[in-house]
Amino acid sequence: MKILHSGAALAALATAFHASVLAQTSENDTDDADVVLEVEDEIIVRGRARRLYRSGESPTGKLPTNPLDSTQIITTINEQLIQDQGARDAQDIYRNIAGVSLFSYAGVTARGFRQEEIFFDGLRGDPYVGFNVPQLFNVERVDFLKGPAGMLYGQGEPGGLFNFVTKKPSQDFSAELRGIYGTEARLGGSFEITGALPIEGASARAGVFIEDRNTPRENTSSYVAIYDLGLRFEMPFADLMLQGTRYEQDLDGNRLRGVPVDDEGNFLTDRRWNHNEATDFLDLRSNNFQAGLKGDIGAEINWDATFRYTDASQEQQYHEPRALIDSDGDGELDLVGREFRDQLRTEEQYTFGTNVTWTKDFGAIQNRLLVGYEYFNGDFIGVFGGTRFNSNFVTRFLAGDSLPSDIIPLRLDVPNYGQTQPQNYAVLTGAPSVTNTELHGVYGLNELTIGRFTVVGGVRYDDNTTEADGSTDADTNVSFRVGGIYKPAETVSLFAQFADSYTPQGAGAQAPEVGGPFDPVTGTIVEGGVKAELFDGRLYGSVSVYNIIRDGILQETGDVSPGGRDILAPIGEVTSTGVEMELFADITPDWVLTAAYAYNDTRITETNGDGSAFRNLPQNGDRFANAPEHQFGFWTRYQVPAINTAFAVGGDYVGERVNLNGRTVQSYFIADASIIWELDGYNVLLRVENIFDKTYAESGFLNRTGHFPGDPRSVFVEFTKKW
Repeated sequence: MKILHSGAALAALATAFHASVLAQTSENDTDDADVVLEVEDEIIVRGRARRLYRSGESPTGKLPTNPLDSTQIITTINEQLIQDQGARDAQDIYRNIAGVSLFSYAGVTARGFRQEEIFFDGLRGDPYVGFNVPQLFNVERVDFLKGPAGMLYGQGEPGGLFNFVTKKPSQDFSAELRGIYGTEARLGGSFEITGALPIEGASARAGVFIEDRNTPRENTSSYVAIYDLGLRFEMPFADLMLQGTRYEQDLDGNRLRGVPVDDEGNFLTDRRWNHNEATDFLDLRSNNFQAGLKGDIGAEINWDATFRYTDASQEQQYHEPRALIDSDGDGELDLVGREFRDQLRTEEQYTFGTNVTWTKDFGAIQNRLLVGYEYFNGDFIGVFGGTRFNSNFVTRFLAGDSLPSDIIPLRLDVPNYGQTQPQNYAVLTGAPSVTNTELHGVYGLNELTIGRFTVVGGVRYDDNTTEADGSTDADTNVSFRVGGIYKPAETVSLFAQFADSYTPQGAGAQAPEVGGPFDPVTGTIVEGGVKAELFDGRLYGSVSVYNIIRDGILQETGDVSPGGRDILAPIGEVTSTGVEMELFADITPDWVLTAAYAYNDTRITETNGDGSAFRNLPQNGDRFANAPEHQFGFWTRYQVPAINTAFAVGGDYVGERVNLNGRTVQSYFIADASIIWELDGYNVLLRVENIFDKTYAESGFLNRTGHFPGDPRSVFVEFTKKW
């Protein structure tokens, strides 16, 4: 295992809550506030579970605002919840967010629509290059901003966007050493330290995370290393923050597709089956540098400016499923024909964003004005090569006279790994595909509060240019957001908003050969609901109702261009209607609960009328792919102070869906649990995932690639020492 060659397994800094307790207080003490008593040199801490998973104001809305005073819904997964759930990557936290479920890789379904855009510290640009799932080691919180966010963030999907807020240096000293051991030969750890430097106003942070493990599918393993450095200088006019991060991820037996299923969504073979050979891989190397300034001008003006540079490469070789084969004509599929793909993707990104906020009251009117600017420039270079699967190849194989260079089909029942000869593949390498994207966005947002009423309105102008393989496409867009709040009581707010979004079509879809250029995909939302913080803050909840209409999604018409490319046309219209509820409750001082439920109905409501299909399925009234009607997740933790231990259990239910070809993806419910012991800076986490070892599909894709299987039961233990 690669971690054994790295020299050490090191652990991560935890800036979150330390729930060490040495004794339980009297049952008659019902005060919810923390109480600290000194008894025979022991410190008794009570009520430490309160607000354990709540984070208050969020920077993701640009104007940091208490949730009750915002027309937006922002769900925050804080560091304590990440730690208690043993989360290592973004896929581990989706069930905490109402309306979000897995689509594929780093992509999710959010309010019925596929969403893959990722922001870090409020800036566009993904250091993971799409197919690698973001890791959480250097992340202190994950915010999900629901609904179209075009007015704040420019182009993006209408379901929402993720903003990963990274850890920063602190003047307060802390350090943490962590080690992990578990099933699937899991071994890893991290070390992180932060504190003041011997320079006035300076502090630093350093951390390293390394983990190596097998993963459940055949031939697969995962090695992850993250190296993180930060410097902070508190100066009279501003704070300067410098950060550098190196991401390394080696995934053997990847890129992973799914496992074949029948029309009812049942797997045709074991969930650990893999279409890839042991020699296949997906490797990521990503270097990131970020510099930020943040300051005030008097008491009324706050400003910030952040720049980030990313240089990333992703190399992969894998066997792509191309067809399911009934080799002996008995009506049972038993083989998968494959092609070999050899791909290299490189990205170089420059991102800059700046915001200025002016806060000024005019008598009884409280006013906040935000103006900002965003710049993004990204170069993407892809080199794609591979062999092609075709019927002649299958015929030769079935006739028993296959050539040494053939890619032998893989059996479903007893996979015949290792019989292909990659060194003999006739790999065809195409010319590099070069894409440059340049974005400019200018926006303004104003918020006025008069008594119990708040109104907010904003507008953004974007200018986008994409150059792809010698052709240029340019477009501009204006996005709006308006909303209002009425607070019948200080702890209850009624809110409503209208907002929109837009997403330019992909560079490949703009070529005249396929029918382009096409207008951007647009989306609008009307949303309303209620938020409340009741029982002296022990319960926070929100209920929202929304309707999203999206226009301009492209579909294949069924015609082919003279060059052999599929002709495209706009699908028409897709409508998403839903209700979402989220709850954070302090049931007792030692018992907390979070719950998230979503009902969603996303359907195709207009097509181009020629009977053709988007991925073979867009007829009026059809459900949209990977959009569950019902989704529910919960997590509850109960701590027993007398034994310094907390017990936590959670569940995740996702309703029935369809894949991109309309094939059923069955509903599922899985449960997991954690036992957390804490005392005197020591912490032990015992984590069990998929307790009942449920066989299920997390999501669907294409019929030929199958459904993505969920992981079987796994167990790990994590040891932590804090200073």
